[in-house]
Amino acid sequence: MVPFQALQAYGVSVDAVCPSKKAGDICRTAVHQLTGHQTYSETKGHNFTLNASFDEITASEYDGLVIPGGRAPEYLAMDEKVLDLVRMFSGAKKPIASVCHGQLILAAARVVENRTCTAFPAVKPVLVAAGAKWEEPDTMAKCTVDGNLITAATYNSHPEFISLFVKALGGSVAGSDKRILFLCGDYMEDYEVMVPFQALQALGCHVDAVCPDKGAGETCPTAIHDFEGDQTYSEKPGHDFTLTASFGSVDASSYDALVVPGGRAPEYLALNDKVISLVKAFAESGKPIASICHGQQILSAAGVLKGKKCTAYPAVKLNVLLGGGTWLEPDPIHRCFTDGNLVTGAAWPGHPEFVSQLMALLGVKVSF
Repeated sequence: MVPFQALQAYGVSVDAVCPSKKAGDICRTAVHQLTGHQTYSETKGHNFTLNASFDEITASEYDGLVIPGGRAPEYLAMDEKVLDLVRMFSGAKKPIASVCHGQLILAAARVVENRTCTAFPAVKPVLVAAGAKWEEPDTMAKCTVDGNLITAATYNSHPEFISLFVKALGGSVAGSDKRILFLCGDYMEDYEVMVPFQALQALGCHVDAVCPDKGAGETCPTAIHDFEGDQTYSEKPGHDFTLTASFGSVDASSYDALVVPGGRAPEYLALNDKVISLVKAFAESGKPIASICHGQQILSAAGVLKGKKCTAYPAVKLNVLLGGGTWLEPDPIHRCFTDGNLVTGAAWPGHPEFVSQLMALLGVKVSF
């Protein structure tokens, strides 16, 4: 989801396909984490909606290929149609960016011989057997470039991984000398923190994440909110998100913008006087504030929605109205709005618009 939505936010047209599935179908995802055991743990992730049909696409229509990791590459590497597609991109020397276990597909397609590659460490034997020049990932954020081939170790690599892919597509970034602060809390929504956080890092912005009563290097658990047929969203455990700075030492004057993710965290963060003071400091200085989903509960409590037109997750409409805001219906759910220095969105499907509108306020631009 991070590379998918980040590239869209930068103005790239992005399609996602899966063999034997069509546009509108879903692929289930997995949360993989290193949690102190000898290998990663796995729990159920979000449902990812495809927007194109595998049998209807041709490599000639696209300028690059991205291969995510997880367990999917194990079986996709046995699908000849998948391998043929990869070979077409490789033969045309179009950029191919593959992360984690995605390199199993590259090895099966025989496009890594004499090419320098990295991957999740467990993929090393397959890459070496396929003739690749293995580069050990000294950190799980490792990326390697060899010609048109970009490989990365894990999702921790996303900022550099996406940046390298944008460059390979002929992209350049202007105005990225910005400092952005994320206001985090326990059980914020997984996508709603990670996608904008890494998408902004990929542009070259300095991005910090803080949480009250926690310091740099500590983590916040996240929640996966999805619609799975019930009257409201379901919740599953998400990734643990690592903070980069300490809340107690944060000074709003040293940042150019504030981002407030949604999830369940805003319910209790809105009760914290120090959080309210921080939000007010950004608002009073006229700096951009971008808030999504339930994040607007904090903005309402801080009194910064008065006279503003904004949206939010529909159940937060009451907070917006009682906070003096003018409600804008999020129809469709990915709709986002900008009013002055304020960007608001309803839910994580809106990330491309959400990040793009924040970029516009900050003066950050990607050109191809």
